[in-house]
Amino acid sequence: MLTNVAVPLTHGVNAFELGVIAEVFGMDRSEQGLPVLDFAMVAAEPAPVRAKPGFTIDTPHGLDRLAEADLIAVPAGENYTERDFPEELLEALRAAVDRGAWVLSVCSGAFVLGAAGLLDGRRCTAHWIHTDDLARRYPTALLEPGVLYVEDGPVITSAGTAAGIDACLHLVRRELGSKVANHIARRMVVPPHRDGGQAQFIDHPMPRSHSDDAIGRSLQWMEEHLHEEITVEQLAARAHLSPRTFARRFRQETGTTPYQWMLGQRLLLAQHLLEDTELTVDGIAARAGFGNGAALRHQFLRRLGTTPQTYRRTFCGPQQELVASRAEQ
Repeated sequence: MLTNVAVPLTHGVNAFELGVIAEVFGMDRSEQGLPVLDFAMVAAEPAPVRAKPGFTIDTPHGLDRLAEADLIAVPAGENYTERDFPEELLEALRAAVDRGAWVLSVCSGAFVLGAAGLLDGRRCTAHWIHTDDLARRYPTALLEPGVLYVEDGPVITSAGTAAGIDACLHLVRRELGSKVANHIARRMVVPPHRDGGQAQFIDHPMPRSHSDDAIGRSLQWMEEHLHEEITVEQLAARAHLSPRTFARRFRQETGTTPYQWMLGQRLLLAQHLLEDTELTVDGIAARAGFGNGAALRHQFLRRLGTTPQTYRRTFCGPQQELVASRAEQ
């Protein structure tokens, strides 16, 4: 369970990416019934740390604070593609992964993880403007340029600012549940979920799901019919487009395919139902458009790395779990 977050700051840290991490993990939202995380900014170099643009940050926390963190989140920074980083910081990052803590980077923060050796043999990404430099500097990293974020073991890397929000919310959803992630997303006025495999560079950064154009109407219709079998040909016919044109315009709007978009939305719905209802796994699979429990379990394992039953045990109350368990029998 995620309870303790530390953010190491080096000279030149970017204020915006730091703000993204602080907004997701550092705000007290207890009045809304959300968990409050123990959040600390850590001076990885002599304080006050110079931030970009043009101000300094003073913090009482030193690098020893990283040893107790469940998550170490590394923001972007000036000249991170070229500079060296304190060895004590790199050792703390390696130790965090060894003990099973999460490590997350936003944008050029991936270069800090690379310097610690955490990208060697791991899938990763960064902002598209930095991917060539990242590949050149860390040639054993399994770079996936162009995607929003990548989770490989306990290491999560993300692209630019908006993708950093997506990665942070992805981790909140994974550790604290969809209700917490959705509430934070609503407060930040951002989509509650974008798949990490979506493209960084698309014509429209966010789906216009309630606009008047053909793809916007299709997205709205798809949201309302997640439980049904839906084909590209059917969607194209509704939009009065050829299947090829529909698929091309859909990717331009969303950065992904209709199938992948539907799969992501169905998984979100299944997560909600596991958290908030006493439906059986088979019942949830039918409601969310997976057909049967075996298909739902397969997608949960493939996309979320867990089973529906384990997810339910983690994120629903004991009484709800007991009722659901009896219903499964």
